[in-house]
Amino acid sequence: MSNYIIETSNLTKKFGKFLAVDQVNLLVPKGGIYGFLGPNGAGKSTTIRMLLGLIKETKGEVKVFGKSIKEERIAILKRIGSMVETPSYYGHLTAYENLEVTRKILGTEKIEIDRVLEIVKLTDVRNKAVRKFSLGMKQRLGIAQALLGKPDLLILDEPTNGLDPSGIIEIRELIKSLPKDYGITILISSHILSEMELMATHVGIINNGKLLFQGSMDDLRKKQKAVIQLEVEPRADVEMYLKNRGIPYKADKRYLYLEPNYQPAKINRELIINGYAVHQLMMKKNSLEEIFLSITGKEPIL
Repeated sequence: MSNYIIETSNLTKKFGKFLAVDQVNLLVPKGGIYGFLGPNGAGKSTTIRMLLGLIKETKGEVKVFGKSIKEERIAILKRIGSMVETPSYYGHLTAYENLEVTRKILGTEKIEIDRVLEIVKLTDVRNKAVRKFSLGMKQRLGIAQALLGKPDLLILDEPTNGLDPSGIIEIRELIKSLPKDYGITILISSHILSEMELMATHVGIINNGKLLFQGSMDDLRKKQKAVIQLEVEPRADVEMYLKNRGIPYKADKRYLYLEPNYQPAKINRELIINGYAVHQLMMKKNSLEEIFLSITGKEPIL
């Protein structure tokens, strides 16, 4: 049996001549949090809709729990909870009443409402009208709806969108607790790598419909590259000196960057002896944000 909850094979979606998703092969491992990352308009939501059978793929295949979404959609969806874009609710109804509507549709037991309210920490406001909820509370209610029926897989589309820092922390801690405490596998889409870094075990990066990277967070961190970052004056003279010495470098408006195999202390000594002013010399690793930008073609890794 496969260790992957979600597997797609060359998943593709066209809207007329526009290629929204281009031969994507997702592998979402069981029991983890898979961060599905990409800029806005990269193809994340379209992919998620195909995973849920909400829109039909142009070509390719989706398997969830080892079953084809084409052939066993209803059986698959009974084991999935989802929140796509914004949660659906009736503002004039209370949190409990909103969950009761969803519970009746799903045919689950009434005790399920108390269970999910406890998980998302909304028990104390169960009888409060949802129109009086903060955005963070509404997002937690949406997750509570998705948790009704004890799903094995939870799919969340940008669940922290628009939240203030405290709301983001609340949702993050809630999501992190679900695999550990309830054995739920989670696929969560986002355009913010720094947020995914704090919760995801695995990550897939998509841009312009193409899956550009897929692996564990540790695999992504291995792409971090160390360089010697150098701020010196006069800049043009130092660049000429490095060229004459056969030392390759890259540059931006402020810094020069050297490969880490050159000893920083030796470079520093040479520059000072030759009369150059060294304002800063340090070993620097590119951040995961810089790696993300480089992978999506937004900015080069130095």
